[in-house]
Amino acid sequence: MADDSGTSRRKFLTLAAGTALASGATPVVAALAGTPTSSTSLADRGGPTVVNPYSRWANGPCPRPNPGYFPIGVWLQEPSLAPQYQQAGINLYVGLWQGPTEEQLTTLAQHGMSVLADQNDVALRRGGRPPVVGWTQMDEPDNAQPLPGGGYGPPVDPAVIVARYRQMVSADRTRPVFLNLGRGVADDDWIGRGPDASLDDYPKYVRGADIVSFDVYPVADGLPLYLVAKGVDRLRTWAGRRKIVWNFVETTNISGNNQVTPHQFRAEVWMSLIHGSRGILYFVHRFAPEFDAARLLHDPVMLAAVTRENALIHRLAPVLNRPSVAGAVAVTSSNSAVPIDTMVKRQAGVTYVFAVAMRPASTVGRFVLSGSAAGASRVEVVDEDRTLAVSQGRFSDSFDGYGVHIYRIVNPR
Repeated sequence: MADDSGTSRRKFLTLAAGTALASGATPVVAALAGTPTSSTSLADRGGPTVVNPYSRWANGPCPRPNPGYFPIGVWLQEPSLAPQYQQAGINLYVGLWQGPTEEQLTTLAQHGMSVLADQNDVALRRGGRPPVVGWTQMDEPDNAQPLPGGGYGPPVDPAVIVARYRQMVSADRTRPVFLNLGRGVADDDWIGRGPDASLDDYPKYVRGADIVSFDVYPVADGLPLYLVAKGVDRLRTWAGRRKIVWNFVETTNISGNNQVTPHQFRAEVWMSLIHGSRGILYFVHRFAPEFDAARLLHDPVMLAAVTRENALIHRLAPVLNRPSVAGAVAVTSSNSAVPIDTMVKRQAGVTYVFAVAMRPASTVGRFVLSGSAAGASRVEVVDEDRTLAVSQGRFSDSFDGYGVHIYRIVNPR
């Protein structure tokens, strides 16, 4: 973008990031240290039971049956960078700076990159032609809004968002409307919501979209990683079964000295998926020590980590899109301070158990399988080149703090 280094763009992006470091607030850690994640039943983990929830929209992200489709997006990036993001396993752009313009849409279409964009005349004139697969609401309306004379006022009234949604649907019913909410979804101590804000606003906000998302950046803001899972749980509760839930994951230091590591990044991604997110979006900007709108592409370590995780998500997409299985596994943690959250899926005679340690301390998970997987004699640990013995449906495994393991169990015939 021609004005990537411009003050107006940096200011807008900093506000949109919604971080405590960006706002000048002090991160709150002690008050959250013992707070558990919101509970989600094993039956519900993994999201709705609809394999392709996007089939409602003829020009949406995935209008035809494709169990291998899983949206992995990047926010507000230059269209010319699409091939680099595609190489990293990203298949969706979210937002276009000062667009969409005809040039931006043409470039994305040439690269075969889909986009969620503002609903303007340029985009509407394209009709059913790619690359637009959905419409974006204003970002983070639940945060305090800047006032013309300086300072911040209350968040946007949810009624305004619902009215905008109805207008967008009236103009085009063939694409979903996307709404991203801020850190307040997960963090009750977030001061950035402004005066008169309430948790009761959120069920009202989600009425203004078909796909609802939120962002919280725990590493950048010095917060516990489990807020990612808590936010997904809350958003799914508020959204109900007809709405699709996605969420953002951090990939950079954003504004301060706290750079997310590949290990932390992996934990955030799988906490999201295990708790029911149906799409992962990446925040890839950095504001300090120097502004870099595409920082992820310039960080070889994180780019490799993101590429690796995206490849695994795409490979397992037919599994992730399956209904979750209730009662298929029970797990206890040897460290009572470190819960292990799980999600179970089945596909073609194979049971998959997705597990993540929810705290930054090590533990041993003791798993008890039931149902068709209980008679298995071994468990393959996906992408770790090892197997575990199973005895009477039981097996154990060690977890580092925020560790993630995915188990593949061939059901005995």
